[in-house]
Amino acid sequence: MFDNVKCLIAAVAASVTMTAAASAETRVTYKSAKAGTSYYQMGVQIAEAMKSGSNGDIIVTVEEGQGSVQNVMEVRARGGDYVFTTPPVLVSLAQGGKAMFEGKGDPSFDEIRALFPIPSLTMHFVVSDDSGATSFDELEGKTILLGKGSFGAREGEKYLNLFGLEGKVNIADAELSNAVAALKNGQIDGFVTAGSWPAPNVVEAAASTGVKVLSLTDDQIEQTKRTRLVIPAGTYAGQDADIVTTSLPVVAFTTTKMDDETAYQLTKTYWESKAAMADSAAWWGGVDSGLMDSITGKIHPGAIRYYEEAGIALTDGQR
Repeated sequence: MFDNVKCLIAAVAASVTMTAAASAETRVTYKSAKAGTSYYQMGVQIAEAMKSGSNGDIIVTVEEGQGSVQNVMEVRARGGDYVFTTPPVLVSLAQGGKAMFEGKGDPSFDEIRALFPIPSLTMHFVVSDDSGATSFDELEGKTILLGKGSFGAREGEKYLNLFGLEGKVNIADAELSNAVAALKNGQIDGFVTAGSWPAPNVVEAAASTGVKVLSLTDDQIEQTKRTRLVIPAGTYAGQDADIVTTSLPVVAFTTTKMDDETAYQLTKTYWESKAAMADSAAWWGGVDSGLMDSITGKIHPGAIRYYEEAGIALTDGQR
C-alpha cells in the first residue's frame, strides 16, 4: 500500500510539473503581410527571435495577412494571443470609424494597443541611369511602373499627381514583380516600390544595372504629408549620397485582451533581439527608439513596463 501511495504522489508531482511547463509556454499568433513579402519575412524573423530569446517560452506562429486594413478588422474576432502589424494611422481611422472603416466601427477597436515599431514602409522612386532623370521634374515623358493595388502603387500615383506630373508620365501596365527585368531590358525608365529598406528589388536593380533613387525636396515631402526618412549613402550600389524620401510607420499591435506579462515579454524580447536580427537582415538597422514617436495611440501596459525599465521616454498620449 505504501508503494501505491508513493506511485500516486510521483504521478501527481509529474502531472504538476508537466502542467507548469505547459503553462510557461506562451503561444502567440503574428498576423503579417502576404507570403513572399519583406514584411512576412520580418514576421518569420521575429518568431525565431522570440523562441530563441525566450528560451522557447514564447512560441509565435506567423499567419499570412491580406493587408493592413484586414489585420485591423480581425481584432473583432481574435483573442488575447493576437498580434498584428499595421500603420498607426489605420488604427486611428478604425477607432474613429473613418475612411475605409466608415460604417464598420466596433468597440474592440478601442482596445487596440501598440507593442513596438517595425521597419517603416519606405518610398523608392527608382530610375535607370539611361533615363537621364535625376529629379521628379525630369520624369515627364518617361515610362514608370507603379504596380497594382499596393500601398506603393497608390502612393506613387499620388506623388506624381501632387508634383504636377499627372498625364505627363507613361504608366506601364505590368506587375511590380517584373520591374527589375523590365528596367534592365529598357522597357521602362523606372519603377516605384514601397517597403523596408534596403528594398530587395532595389538592391537587385542597383547591382545588375545602373540606377538612381530620387530624393524628394522638403517642399515635396510636406505636400505628401508623410514622414521624412533618410536612407544613408552606400545602402545601394552606386549610391554615394543620402536619399531623402518618405515613409509610413508600421507598428506591431495587440489588444487589451493580452495579459500584461505576455506583452512585457514580447516587447522586451523584441528589443533585446533586434541587434541579432539586424546582423542577418539589414532592414532592422533602421529601427531604433526614435521610431517610438510614430506610435500615435496608446501602448499596452505590459509594453509600457518594459519601456520604463529601459528608460525610453513615452508621451502622455501613449500611456
